[in-house]
Amino acid sequence: MDVLELSSRMIDSGELIEPPQRITNELSEVAPGIALVESFSNVVAISTGEGLVLFDTSGIETGPAAAEALRRWSGDPVHTIVYTHGHVDHVGGSGAFVADAARRGDGRPRVVAHEHVPRRFERYRAMDEWNVRINLRQFGGIRPQRGLQLVLDGEFLAADVAACDEVYGDRMSLAIGDRTFELHHGLGETDDHTWAWLADERAVLTGDFFTWVFPNAGNPQKVQRFPLEWARSLRAMIALGPELLLPAHALPVAGAERIASVLDTVASVLEQLVAEVIDAMNAGATLDQILAEVRVDPALLALPYLRPVYDEPEFVVRNVWRLYGGWWDANPARLKPPADAAIGAEVVRLAGGTAPVMARALEVAASGDHRLACQLVEYARAAAPSDGEVAAAYRDIYLARRRAETSLMAKGIYADAARRATEEATAPPA
Repeated sequence: MDVLELSSRMIDSGELIEPPQRITNELSEVAPGIALVESFSNVVAISTGEGLVLFDTSGIETGPAAAEALRRWSGDPVHTIVYTHGHVDHVGGSGAFVADAARRGDGRPRVVAHEHVPRRFERYRAMDEWNVRINLRQFGGIRPQRGLQLVLDGEFLAADVAACDEVYGDRMSLAIGDRTFELHHGLGETDDHTWAWLADERAVLTGDFFTWVFPNAGNPQKVQRFPLEWARSLRAMIALGPELLLPAHALPVAGAERIASVLDTVASVLEQLVAEVIDAMNAGATLDQILAEVRVDPALLALPYLRPVYDEPEFVVRNVWRLYGGWWDANPARLKPPADAAIGAEVVRLAGGTAPVMARALEVAASGDHRLACQLVEYARAAAPSDGEVAAAYRDIYLARRRAETSLMAKGIYADAARRATEEATAPPA
């Protein structure tokens, strides 16, 4: 089954036939002179008569294989690379494409991106150790996939990532050979995002505005996301009437009605979340109250392109609050709270020791209330961080919570918590 047939069947039936994110590094020609390499991220290649234009280059691990797949399809030189944004899984493979051009004796490809991409690169290099650490945690709760380096080491932003040669602000038109590319800036997962329109081909290149999972608009460890502006970009795409959708992750989609329906559904979910959070904020609700009340229809989350397997609605609610209301959650005690260790010690003292707190945490976890169980065992661990029995209960409770979660982000953080508790409890005294 080819990629367009597979995506059509899943969208039309509403059933997940197979995971749409397939890191095969295999190339499919989806329209005359337009190809997509399924990788992490995808590489979209367009033949122009003057050379190839690439959208994204995949990551440092997958870039070389993506470049090889491209060469089996076309011998044309790479004229221009467009970064849809500066995330490392989109720019990390650029060194492989530049090296390929050098081996062939071609000129170095021009690199085009939004003007905020170079600023992102500067931030990544300034915070290299932090970014490695949070990605180890984010991806630490799943099994490695073929072709995707989930346990990062070394530099977060590879030294051979190709720098931007040309940047733009709001819009930019590129006329290369017999093709015209309209680049549009939009806020969404990042502040440096580009989506593109090929008018003659009726094709939209979405970057990460559409990724076949619930939108990554709430990532708990990363910088601010922009869900309402994200929805506006999707609406702008719909207005153009695309007949081919080429995403930076997972399967391409064909058919004007199908594409409009999918993009409208994703936009509507984001708009609903933002509207409900803002309405609740205006009514004086606290973040705790909003988290308990704002929900997305489970039927929508069951769609094959909206499953919360990476990010999830609860995290988006928190990010909307942060965007419009700041970091304080409206609980006065948490404006300037006591240290976690002080709270843990006091709770344990009131309970008569760590044993009853741990026993209750395990009892609550067995009942399925993982939220409360984790908070209770956090009190015990804060009061007795080197206690082996506390560490064992802590590990077991967080591993159980990891198994109950759906999103990669939650799974990774909970798996990391269990690992750290075990390591700290078994470490020799300093």
